[in-house]
Amino acid sequence: MKRHNCSLTIMNPYRQSTIKRNLQLRARIIQTVRKFFIHHGYLEIETPHRIPAPAPEAHIDAEVSGDWFLHTSPELCMKRLLAAGFSKIFQICKCFRKAERGSQHLPELTMLECYSAGHNYFDMMDQCEKLVQFILRKLGFGESISYQGAQIDLKTPWIRMSITEAFDKLASISMHDALAADCFDEVMVEEIESHLGLNPIFLYDYPASRGALARLKSDDTSLAERFELYIGGLELCNAFSELTDPDEQHERFEKERNFRKSTGRGVYPLPQKFLYALRDMPDAAGNALGIDRLVMLFADTTKIDDVVAFTPEEL
Repeated sequence: MKRHNCSLTIMNPYRQSTIKRNLQLRARIIQTVRKFFIHHGYLEIETPHRIPAPAPEAHIDAEVSGDWFLHTSPELCMKRLLAAGFSKIFQICKCFRKAERGSQHLPELTMLECYSAGHNYFDMMDQCEKLVQFILRKLGFGESISYQGAQIDLKTPWIRMSITEAFDKLASISMHDALAADCFDEVMVEEIESHLGLNPIFLYDYPASRGALARLKSDDTSLAERFELYIGGLELCNAFSELTDPDEQHERFEKERNFRKSTGRGVYPLPQKFLYALRDMPDAAGNALGIDRLVMLFADTTKIDDVVAFTPEEL
């Protein structure tokens, strides 16, 4: 049989065999996460990946799919389920974000998303601690894990630090001044995130401008009830008490759309059915946790490529 030359050069065609243990670990972690939420009375649901209008967030770009879009998060549909009377729901699904590629980023990522009615962002912090402790027990780890040559202490409770305090302790500029100088994100990455250490820490109470779908604090509306969890220097999740006021959410979406337009990004249609459903949505908290990064932590790797079966470049 004649063999044909192929101009496509495949780098390390057997890469999957070199990360087999990581993929086995990934499967066990996903199975354990699922058991945790089922054990705590959550209903596992599925929502469409293809939707007519994503949340118009300023810095997240959606992939076009025909006349619609691939969801960047299942958030909008899941909140509509809360409005319909579902009180505790979760799903583990693929999410799609245009042009996101790096050592910790993929344009197609795996996300855990969960919502619980009657809870707030502090309840979600407690749940994060319990989830990781559950994974440690089920997978046979102790109270610490080895990561990049160091031991990470995962005993609870974990450190909780407000963003204002983080700027005061770790940055060369206050949070207020960073916002005024339009360098908040740069300072977060360069001066704060890089100095958080390896042990778990919740950063909470973000500026209102950095919480487009989060409820504002009742005693200080300049801050949003939002937190992010860092372990091993990895940002693992983004959670908040949910905004349930449709008028306020509409106003925020318009601000995000205007920003996208002013910076030359695509402007998405308003998700009108989601906004309509907010009238009936109860107070709730939600959390989006990156499964790929969680596996990175337990697999002791800094590269997301090491914990997925196929990278975009291999397809």
